[in-house]
Amino acid sequence: MDTGHQSIALVISDVDGTLVTPDKQLTPATLAAVRRLNEAGIGFTIASARPPIGLKSLAAALALRLPMGAFNGSTLVGPDLSILSEILIPAEAAREAVARFEAADLDIWVFADGLWNLRDPQAPYTDVERRTLDADPTVVDDLDPLLDHAAKIVGVSADAAHLAACETEVAKALGTGADVHRSQTYYLDVTPPGAGKGRFVEAMSQRLGIAPSRIATLGDAANDVPMFARSGLSIAMGNADPAVKTAASRTTAGNDSDGFARAIDDFVLRR
Repeated sequence: MDTGHQSIALVISDVDGTLVTPDKQLTPATLAAVRRLNEAGIGFTIASARPPIGLKSLAAALALRLPMGAFNGSTLVGPDLSILSEILIPAEAAREAVARFEAADLDIWVFADGLWNLRDPQAPYTDVERRTLDADPTVVDDLDPLLDHAAKIVGVSADAAHLAACETEVAKALGTGADVHRSQTYYLDVTPPGAGKGRFVEAMSQRLGIAPSRIATLGDAANDVPMFARSGLSIAMGNADPAVKTAASRTTAGNDSDGFARAIDDFVLRR
């Protein structure tokens, strides 16, 4: 959809690859752009593959007042991180995903009960995730007891081509049992079925009484495309893959060039 002449009443942004820089920072231009949205009476919130704890510092820095979507939108949390609603991965699908990840020799993280759980705290990208979440993992010997109540499972690999192949295989194996998308080139996420960012857009539309045609969304990855399809104005980052740009109605600069702030000014506020 494209709003054309309709005014935007709500902006929903992805976080990593979109709202923050490659080193996970909010720039002064981004902070100023969110302030301009507030001054214009336009709501703003975020939808991210991150767990709730990974949204805490953003909620504070951006002075967010609306619910946020964690785990690709399957968990709604308030700005204080209180759980408003939560959908979990069906246990059978969770166990199938872990079995497939183990067969593919991926490191495995399980997010359950508000914790980031893993077996090897020194595995690749654990340092990145620590900085991103500003939290340490919980080290466990056995992930299986967590799979009855997992909110997200992540397969991790530094081999991007291998992870892309795993995405296709695991998505086919799980079918409608779970959603499967790479949130980063090195993260393959398994989340509850049909409860991704597109559903978050719908939930916010219903909660706030704002028509989807008056919602703008910004993102850079395949897991952002469902929210593009459910919003009136969709904006892909300059660092997004070509397929993601094709799915959006507009494209802005990359997240290393204040693309978010430019998009707000160029397409939402039309400065």
